[in-house]
Amino acid sequence: MFWEQKVQVAVETHIGLRRKNNEDSACFQLCQDEEQWRKRGHLFVVADGMGGHAVGELASRIAIETLPHAFFKTTEKDVRSTLQEAVTTANEAIYQRGSTNEDFLHMGTTCTSLTLCPRGAMIAHVGDSRAYRVRRDRIDQLTFDHSLEWELERRNQSLIGVVDMSKHRNIITRSLGPEANVEVDIEGPYPVIPGDTFVLCTDGLSNQVTDEEIGAIARELSPSRAAKLLIHLANVRGGPDNSTVIVARVGDLPANVQPVYVEEEIDDTINLDWSWFIGFSVAALALVSGLWMLLFNHPTKGAITTVIAVIGFLALAIGAYRKQRELLASTADDSQLTKFLRPHRTAVCLDSKNLCELLSAIEIDLRRAAQEDGWSVNWKEHKNALEGAGRAVQEKRYSRGVRNFANAIGEIMDEHPIRSGN
Repeated sequence: MFWEQKVQVAVETHIGLRRKNNEDSACFQLCQDEEQWRKRGHLFVVADGMGGHAVGELASRIAIETLPHAFFKTTEKDVRSTLQEAVTTANEAIYQRGSTNEDFLHMGTTCTSLTLCPRGAMIAHVGDSRAYRVRRDRIDQLTFDHSLEWELERRNQSLIGVVDMSKHRNIITRSLGPEANVEVDIEGPYPVIPGDTFVLCTDGLSNQVTDEEIGAIARELSPSRAAKLLIHLANVRGGPDNSTVIVARVGDLPANVQPVYVEEEIDDTINLDWSWFIGFSVAALALVSGLWMLLFNHPTKGAITTVIAVIGFLALAIGAYRKQRELLASTADDSQLTKFLRPHRTAVCLDSKNLCELLSAIEIDLRRAAQEDGWSVNWKEHKNALEGAGRAVQEKRYSRGVRNFANAIGEIMDEHPIRSGN
């Protein structure tokens, strides 16, 4: 990424329709000069507090105040180490505050932070708030949910038929604040190309809006419009929790720089020395010999030789895999690490036509509810947006239709009886 690539960013947060206070917090800080950017990069943070009442709100607020300060005040260390230490510092601040008052004991918060720096996109993450990257027609989840459901999936364990996971989906296994020490996941650096859009959000949004919908909305709309529509959708679907989102889009390259389009696939090439080649050759020779003896009246010797050859192949394959994993874990070179990075989950975004149809159906239901309950909607502006959407769909200009439907929905939702919380 280059300093000259401007970043458009928007933040939206809402209390939801069933909560009495907003325990979510978010912030971002764009570097004001090239020197600061080269040392640190632009920073974006979302946090979802836990503990009820003002406790969770306090925890998330401490996180977004402490983390940026700790991140930007240190310039001697590399971005990866500094980002991890900044999150750890935030954990210490929350833990110490909680230890001084019984009412605040064990308060906590999720925390997902993203920096866009010369090496690309780097993420520090604790909890189940998420960071996504939207690139063309694909949305990649770059963070692992520290939740009971995801942890069980990672360990190939299942509680189907034992525990109703729908009632335990929001149980998180890691957060900032409750304990003196916390394990922080560091993801990246991921390559960044022009037009990449990054979405950071709390689970109040991701539980109500699918990855495919998030990706399509972030792709089709400007960051400010996308952020607003995503919050509206979370509330349209019940708004059971606070919802917060940051949408950041990376701009074009400088005129004198040619774009480089990065292939996302892992480089599976395993660089092994001659001893491995000799080992595989001996195993192959033993396998051929075993099969030959099986075919020409030496069944016992042939069977033994074949089994030994197969075991040898398996041992060599396992050894080669472990060697490559050790290489990945031990290398400190970001360009080498980048070759092995995969998102934790990937989905194909809705196409523009399907997104139009989805938003049209939502708008119809919303309009009916607003008219029946007498909301103070600016119906003139709403009508103009709706008519524009209709013309765009007829002309099969679905991207324009998405923008108009988003405006029509916004005109209604901005006048929802419970609309405060920003």
